[in-house]
Amino acid sequence: MAPHESGINISGVTNSAVAIGANASAENRTGVAPGRDQATEELLQAVRELRADLTRVRASEETATLDAELAETEEEIATTGQAAPSRRERLRELLQDSQALVTLFASAGAVAGLLGM
Repeated sequence: MAPHESGINISGVTNSAVAIGANASAENRTGVAPGRDQATEELLQAVRELRADLTRVRASEETATLDAELAETEEEIATTGQAAPSRRERLRELLQDSQALVTLFASAGAVAGLLGM
């Protein structure tokens, strides 16, 4: 090796952490889920339970719309750690339009309660 050359050659690193040296440390946080508070955890659990319950009723346009919004809520919580106020409001509206489901399933009542209905 020539005097001006380094002993280390890194040509590329993707989604990794690299540390070099005696006291070096590296931390890779890629893909780590954002932190969620207790209320958001409860909402996520209730959303999952309601989605499971929706598979037990005859599918309709109303249940498909509600399930799609619940799926988007679940995804939003998983990626951002929370459900945005606009998402919560949309769920409130759908649950108000689905009062028969709310009275049929305890899970729908749980989601409605967590949304302040």
